[in-house]
Amino acid sequence: MAFSFMNQELAMDLGTANTIIYQNDQIVLDEPSIVAVANATGKCLAIGQKAKLMQDRTNPAIRTIRPLKDGVIADFNAAETMIRGFIDQVSTKHFSFFTPNIKIVVGIPSGSTEVEIRAVRDSSEHAGGRDVYLIYEPMAAALGIDLNVEAPQGNMVVDIGGGTTEIAVISLGGLVVQDSIRVAGDVFTEDISQYLRQQHNIKVGDITAEKIKIAVGAVVQELDDEPEPFKIHGPNLMTAHPVEATVTYQEIAHCLDKSIAKIESSILQVLEETPPELYSDIVDNGIWLSGGGSLLRGLDKRLADKVNIPFHVADDPLHAVGRGTCKALKNTDHYSFLMR
Repeated sequence: MAFSFMNQELAMDLGTANTIIYQNDQIVLDEPSIVAVANATGKCLAIGQKAKLMQDRTNPAIRTIRPLKDGVIADFNAAETMIRGFIDQVSTKHFSFFTPNIKIVVGIPSGSTEVEIRAVRDSSEHAGGRDVYLIYEPMAAALGIDLNVEAPQGNMVVDIGGGTTEIAVISLGGLVVQDSIRVAGDVFTEDISQYLRQQHNIKVGDITAEKIKIAVGAVVQELDDEPEPFKIHGPNLMTAHPVEATVTYQEIAHCLDKSIAKIESSILQVLEETPPELYSDIVDNGIWLSGGGSLLRGLDKRLADKVNIPFHVADDPLHAVGRGTCKALKNTDHYSFLMR
């Protein structure tokens, strides 16, 4: 016990868009999942928010990399650099002379292949993790929402992140039926960019499209609390002259329609495969929404109308998976669904 101060426990939600780290029940890091490197040497120049500021603004000597694509590691070296950098950021506050023994729980998409799971584990270990546990994101989201995942009853969670939408029915500490589709926040952002090109003849980058999604993102044509239309500036595709466009929430609802329909059909497919007794529990309890995508205006209403089951948006849905990994971290000996 004399060296217990050298042990460090971290819960990490390694997301396509953002990485969140919890320590001692507190968020100690919440940064974009992005790395800036020098093209000539491959040296890391910045990670997180500093790298995000460089996105779409780099010169030929610098490039920005998002190490995760569709919820899984696409660039192993960049992922390792990013994870190590984030761990160092939270470690330096407490450790200056010793390398701590780090125990980490990391959330991963439920549709991950063996290769993808190994990539997350290896990256975490190479970045300093001595004891690495993995948890499927819908299970982590359910824990973060305070659902009793070990009870003999059906709970259904739809976690709409940056790279994937995770849909799962949970009972007795396991995923009974699950689906992981690569339609989520990044696809919504791309839908908005495409729509503006086609309908307004204006070219915008991912950062502007993301701002539009946050400001006027919606999935229904009628809202009780309507957001103000959002003004954007950009080059005209034909002339390259600067133009201004005003975007309404109805337009965004229209351009996101096909992507939301894919999520709807996946939810219906999971429900179709759900055993009758668990289905009955879900009808009684409703379906829980988490992740950044659940903040799209009118989403709970649209899904409830489509599926005929009530949908509830989790409190602070952006951090539901992070909170769940934090709970799992405190009970690694207890939860049988954690993978080592």
